[in-house]
Amino acid sequence: MVAKPPVGILADITIIANAPKRLLASGCGDLIAKMTAVKDWELARDEKGEYFGKYAANLARLSANLIIEESERIGKGDKESVRDVVEALISAGVAAGIAGSSRPCSGSEHLFSHALDILAPNMGLHGEKCGIGAIMMAKLHNLEWERIAISLRNVHAPINASEIGIDPNLIVEAVLLAPQIRPERYTILHKLKLDRESAKNLAKSINVI
Repeated sequence: MVAKPPVGILADITIIANAPKRLLASGCGDLIAKMTAVKDWELARDEKGEYFGKYAANLARLSANLIIEESERIGKGDKESVRDVVEALISAGVAAGIAGSSRPCSGSEHLFSHALDILAPNMGLHGEKCGIGAIMMAKLHNLEWERIAISLRNVHAPINASEIGIDPNLIVEAVLLAPQIRPERYTILHKLKLDRESAKNLAKSINVI
């Protein structure tokens, strides 16, 4: 369903800074996941001729890069870094508005997260699962997955299944289920069509399980 963008956003930095740190870390995980979302969008452009908005993609990627580059400062709880995270989250939303879809913000890592919502409901926060998904999808895209994992660790976000209490077998199942969540949204998972063994090897190779 098509929704209208908000006319404005009120975000009290003091309240957010005093909220449980896990919530901010989850927001960081969602932002870092824009790296693989944009990569999936580029893939869909190159292989399926899908519309690709360069400005929207760059804006989403900028939000992700900010979190990666400032991850140590964010992890230390600096109040100004909270403002950076909030601004990056808003910018990512603007990127989706410019693109006319969630493409610059949501790719294979989000499909993985949604698959876990089905297989392991109420286990882990959205951004936590997206961050873990981004590590795996970055590996498939030949991106610097180690840098993503380190950045997530710096902001105190989980980087493996045990840290959010999810059975390793469900991680593998989620990778297999993910492409079916949105068959029309072409991603690296749709291209590679991983089987159970390759999905398990992927998760093990980067210590997600």
